[in-house]
Amino acid sequence: MATAFVYSGQGAQYFGMGQELYNEYAVVRTVFEEASATLGYDVAELCFQENDKLHLTEYTQPAILTVSYALDQLLAEKGIQPDFVAGLSLGEYTALVKANAFSFNEAISLVAKRGKYMSEAVPAGRGKMAAVMNAERSVIEESCREASETAYVAPANYNMPTQIVIGGEIEGVDKAIEILESKGVKRIIPLNVSGPFHTALLHPAAEKLEVALSEVIVDEPKIPVVGNTEATIVARDAIKGLLVRQIESPVLWEDSVRKLVELGVDTFVEVGPGTTLSKFIKKINKEVAVYNVEDLKSLNKTLEALQK
Repeated sequence: MATAFVYSGQGAQYFGMGQELYNEYAVVRTVFEEASATLGYDVAELCFQENDKLHLTEYTQPAILTVSYALDQLLAEKGIQPDFVAGLSLGEYTALVKANAFSFNEAISLVAKRGKYMSEAVPAGRGKMAAVMNAERSVIEESCREASETAYVAPANYNMPTQIVIGGEIEGVDKAIEILESKGVKRIIPLNVSGPFHTALLHPAAEKLEVALSEVIVDEPKIPVVGNTEATIVARDAIKGLLVRQIESPVLWEDSVRKLVELGVDTFVEVGPGTTLSKFIKKINKEVAVYNVEDLKSLNKTLEALQK
């Protein structure tokens, strides 16, 4: 049996995330304190009390990374360790910290900058994203190519067989929706996001992140990390380049999960807020066991299953 930990991406945040386990375990509080010391603001307050900042990208990203890594460290304290790690977009940073490619403090500083760069890259009102349900990859890709003659649009997230997210300029996304509907696609859901993430429109953010990453030393991962951008195990020398590309490239989540299964993973644990990745994994492969850790109830259920 091989186990993979998978870490939440942006969009999973909610007020109160991690609070039960923060109240219960010192190891969780320690990670929050580290994050607060590095960032210069109270991350527990950001995550637990209703405020105007948690859903702003530059705050969302360090908040989710903090919660995910804190819960990961709690699992480690309980003796639960993964054979492989992966994360959806932002979650890839938690995976790399877990693998000791760089430190938590370096990652938290990086993702605060990453969130700021991403929110600045595309002015409000210019971009749009939509989830296309129950359509073939080839149909979605071809429709985006056709629509791009009007304005830029491309696949952004290959989440699971029944959901691919497209993103781009508003006119391009609207045109792609029109083309997809003309081809018989019945369910397309516009997403409430602050920008067309994982598309070429984020290139300015990728350029800035490249500069920020130039100051970070990357070590050899001690646990194999399957990266989003190519859905393969990442090599140390490729990590910086892949993190830069990840900002403006589609997230190959379905392919990454299939790669992990191919590598022998039969148990997945989603670590961090929400159960989005668990739902995706169950749609990708019905044979694997899927657990999550975000509160006391889910922690106890996961420990009961994995400590046997």
